[in-house]
Amino acid sequence: MKNTESQPHDKYIKTLMDISRAITSDLFHEDLLKLIVLLTAKMIGAEICSLWLIDENENPPKIRLKATQAIEPEYVKDRSLNLNEGVVGHVVTTKKPLVIKNVMRSRRFKEKEMAKKLSLVSMVGVPLKLQDEKIIGVLNCFTSVPYDFSKTEIHVLTTVANQAAVAIFNTELIVKAKLIQEELETRKLIERAKEILMRQRNMNGEDAFRWLQKRSMDSRKSKRQVAEAILLSEDLGYYSSIPHALK
Repeated sequence: MKNTESQPHDKYIKTLMDISRAITSDLFHEDLLKLIVLLTAKMIGAEICSLWLIDENENPPKIRLKATQAIEPEYVKDRSLNLNEGVVGHVVTTKKPLVIKNVMRSRRFKEKEMAKKLSLVSMVGVPLKLQDEKIIGVLNCFTSVPYDFSKTEIHVLTTVANQAAVAIFNTELIVKAKLIQEELETRKLIERAKEILMRQRNMNGEDAFRWLQKRSMDSRKSKRQVAEAILLSEDLGYYSSIPHALK
């Protein structure tokens, strides 16, 4: 790996612009994360670049590997750490970048066997920080030779990480909003389907819902699909065809 301190700053600027374009694009969440680590690895000249995110759905929360440009099985396998575990946990808890000249000699770096197999030597980890100082993950870069990361490189990586943090946070908000909207639409469809069943079969609300559940299980379709079939049959004027629509 060559030291990029003497290289033109337009290399950094171009990468930051590319990442900015990616963040404002319509890329899916996973594709966005992969593009961020790919561009970052290319900019720094890193052997491996990885992006870890805190999974707050776990109790207690875990930090999970979400994206890397590496292809080695030892690195890309499903990996997770506790919030206070290893170098990733250290970056999360301190909220500051961490530079290690030789991971094999670091007490904080726990995966020495993997580092030995992949010939990893130096590393830098920077937190993915939101404007309210909340940390949502870590961006790591490894080299295959001893390397001194410059202040400029750490600053650029921090900028990339902060950009990524905002993009990931906004994407998750959009996903949550869509899920809530879909749930509301599903509930409305099921309620309308229940009304049809109550009217056509002289059922009460509870029995109509149980009918929907059973039909969903028997046909191996979601309750929303069953409700949509009932509504379609009602619109077409042949309610008796509902069972056929669900096969």
